Amino acid sequence: MGGSVKDLQSKEELANVLLHDSPVILHFWASWCEASKHMDQVFSHLSTDFPHAHFFRVEAEEQPEISEDYSVSAVPYFVFFKGGKTVDTLEGANPSSLANKVAKVAGSINPGESAAPASLGMAAGSTVLETVKEFAKENGSAQTESSSPSGLSNSLKKRLQQLVDSHSVMLFMKGSPEEPKCGFSRKVIDILKDEGVKFGSFDILTDNEVREGLKKFSNWPTFPQLFCKGELLGGSDIAIAMHESGELKEVFRDQGVHTTGSNEEKVTEPGKDSVSSSLGGKGGISDSTGLSTTLTSRLESLTNSAPVMLFMKGKPDEPKCGFSRKVVEILQQEMVNFKGFDILTDEEVRQGLKVFSNWSSYPQLYIKGELIGGSDIVLEMHKSGELKKMLTEKGIIQKETLEDRLKKLISSSSTMLFMKGSPNAPQCGFSSKVVNALREEGVSFGSFDILADEEVRQGLKSFSNWPTFPQLYHNGELIGGCDIVMELHNSGELKSTLSE
Repeated sequence: MGGSVKDLQSKEELANVLLHDSPVILHFWASWCEASKHMDQVFSHLSTDFPHAHFFRVEAEEQPEISEDYSVSAVPYFVFFKGGKTVDTLEGANPSSLANKVAKVAGSINPGESAAPASLGMAAGSTVLETVKEFAKENGSAQTESSSPSGLSNSLKKRLQQLVDSHSVMLFMKGSPEEPKCGFSRKVIDILKDEGVKFGSFDILTDNEVREGLKKFSNWPTFPQLFCKGELLGGSDIAIAMHESGELKEVFRDQGVHTTGSNEEKVTEPGKDSVSSSLGGKGGISDSTGLSTTLTSRLESLTNSAPVMLFMKGKPDEPKCGFSRKVVEILQQEMVNFKGFDILTDEEVRQGLKVFSNWSSYPQLYIKGELIGGSDIVLEMHKSGELKKMLTEKGIIQKETLEDRLKKLISSSSTMLFMKGSPNAPQCGFSSKVVNALREEGVSFGSFDILADEEVRQGLKSFSNWPTFPQLYHNGELIGGCDIVMELHNSGELKSTLSE
């Protein structure tokens, strides 16, 4: 192989390489990301030190299918393969971790030697290290830069939300609708024109803050990104699939987005000629809605058929649109038992419920027969805690005690660390030591910042009968604090303890 880094051109090329037993390492990068450029130098040194492994560079935005296959949400990002299977990943600019993970899948350069010093270079490699350290010092660690949307400043989040909400249909793209700068953006433009939709657009090439920030804000690593009524639909592949299946037209219709030449009948004004005569049906007309009394009775029965009732596209285990999927995920997070009704299977219910509820789009969520709203309202209530409060008040879920909450947090990951700060930005030396020990062992773990929640901070001391932080748990059992973790780490017992 000769110890060189190649640019991966397609999923097929990767599939062919993975047919062989040789180790494979992918580096997902972006031309605008300084951390990616610095880590690519480290990556190149590693390819020389491990000539029997395949090293591939993948430009995340230009290879959206591959990026999506491996859930790449930030760069730099590395994926490690052995025997044709994914065995590890690494997010962020951490040269030492990269070298150690490469060594694990490709084998040490010399038996018994650590790969890191040779791989990072005693001469040229040290320059790379200094460059990366300097970059981290100026910008905060690259891993912090690559964090979740909570890592965005309030001003940037507000700006992105305003941009997303500026048009009913909003496209973030490379270039302009008149002059797209990439084939993926051009495809989505053609689709929107074919759908006859008016839309706004933003050229992400003109504003790097928006370009980088939106990836975290939407948790979507590539462009273009298409939004409808403030909700992300997806990138070019999803837009193409939805367009070809007719689902995109349905989404626009259900969200009240006007399309030219649409023959869709209006159903928000009951009793007028625009309401399909099939909604009248037999059995007389209800004065309040213009629906037949038979259909009205059926809809009342359906909305009350379960304490929590979701009218959606598809089924809870197989949603057919992003808006329905989002509400299903929220209800699952709230740990609510609910019943779903697939409005795609019954046109009478689909059209009639719009009139019955005076709500023109789907999904629609009902609690104890009362309409709560669609995906936007449910999402907002979920984020504010209002949804949980309502579910508790109506007796759908029991009020959560502090003990229940602590148990849930502890069991949220098989290995869970309660610490000061986050893994990417520890706020005390003891927490930092434990994070580094876990990373050196290659252990995946969840974390909770006790500085952000005083109730959890004080409650966990009593719950665990352990007065200090950090606290490390495995499979719901307390392992201990910094001293115990470091003792296990230094004796070589930490990984085996966390593997039991």
